[in-house]
Amino acid sequence: MFLSNIDQVLNFDVQTIHFFNPNPEFPPKIVFEKLKNALQKLLVPYYFLPGRVKVNTETGRIEIDCKNAGIGFVVASCEYTLDELGDLVYPNPAFEELLTKELDATLGADGHPLCIVQMTAFKCGGFAMGLQTNHAIFDGTSIKYLLQNLAALADDKPLPIVPCNERELLAARDPPRVTFPHPELLKLKIPIGQEGEGEQNPTIFDTTPQDLDFKIFSLSEKDIFYLKAKAKAGPTNGKGKITGFNVISALVWRCKALSNSENDENNLLERSSTMLFAVDIRAKLNPPLPTSFAGNAVLTAYAMADCKRLEEAPLSELVDLVTEGATRMNDEYARSAIDWGELYKGFPNGEFLMSSWWRLGFNQVEYPWGKPKYCCPLVYHRKDIILLFPDINESNAGVNVLVALPHKEMAKFESLFYKFLSS
Repeated sequence: MFLSNIDQVLNFDVQTIHFFNPNPEFPPKIVFEKLKNALQKLLVPYYFLPGRVKVNTETGRIEIDCKNAGIGFVVASCEYTLDELGDLVYPNPAFEELLTKELDATLGADGHPLCIVQMTAFKCGGFAMGLQTNHAIFDGTSIKYLLQNLAALADDKPLPIVPCNERELLAARDPPRVTFPHPELLKLKIPIGQEGEGEQNPTIFDTTPQDLDFKIFSLSEKDIFYLKAKAKAGPTNGKGKITGFNVISALVWRCKALSNSENDENNLLERSSTMLFAVDIRAKLNPPLPTSFAGNAVLTAYAMADCKRLEEAPLSELVDLVTEGATRMNDEYARSAIDWGELYKGFPNGEFLMSSWWRLGFNQVEYPWGKPKYCCPLVYHRKDIILLFPDINESNAGVNVLVALPHKEMAKFESLFYKFLSS
């Protein structure tokens, strides 16, 4: 199966945990059997899922070998109740136990599976579903549709969303036409799929071993309303779209840029800062992609400003910059970025990435035994990625901002966060 240039740079695993309260009509043993049967049925419309990533030696590109090698399904139990796990919102290193990341070759796995599901029963009758998938085959939206389809099959219902597997819809043009500068992308001349295993490319996805503090900054519905009102009241050029994501991104960008201690304090305000964030391009292309497109249909948008402007400008002006980054992503810009990937590979390139899980809606999926109590990514502490994820209450009106930074930068970030939030 062909993988697009967007898919090419996302060849890594993503893990999520989905927690479920006890349901007397659906004890874990029954749920696990239903999910196993549903997963087997799911492999028909998602025929590539039991395949494996391989490198095409002629093109230097990765692709999916749809050889039906299978996915992983693991059953586990835990001596704790769900309540004893404590605050599910707070990133808990113990949640690593709720996922299986590798399968032993003796279990019949032929290479690394594209999908592994672990079901863990708690003493109370609740359970967790740990899901690991390769990002090269799904983005957040297509994972949500996969979960909705899984829930329907577990309830013996037809698929609500038939996946569109035509990944060639995002193929580069021939010849490639890069019609915009792309400061959000890093130019690499290494042929796709031919990087050395020990090679370290300076991309936003690189992990750097650092001693980092991490904190969750919770914004209530009232806080978000206040930020929106503040942006609306400020001077603006009229381009700013005052959404929850845009006002939160503007606030976090300002704090992250001004807390950076890698530069001399005297030169800090002269430094340029670039925030990256994902934009779904399904509806932005001409013609639009099918909503059910199963591959990665997100590209990296950017907002750029010097730190002096980030410190002094009103919130409305920063919201304008974030909005500009999203509206820049029209059909021609998206096609240009995809063509850039054909020529230069095109890893994201910026100071940090805002990764939003806030509105993906994983916790709104209706299974036969009910909706999840909470869904969250398995969190890695990375100073170059700031996560937004929903609160645990039903409304999802609030948002949690997970930040990981060296101690000195964290103290500065925290001080700036509450200063800018209340001023």
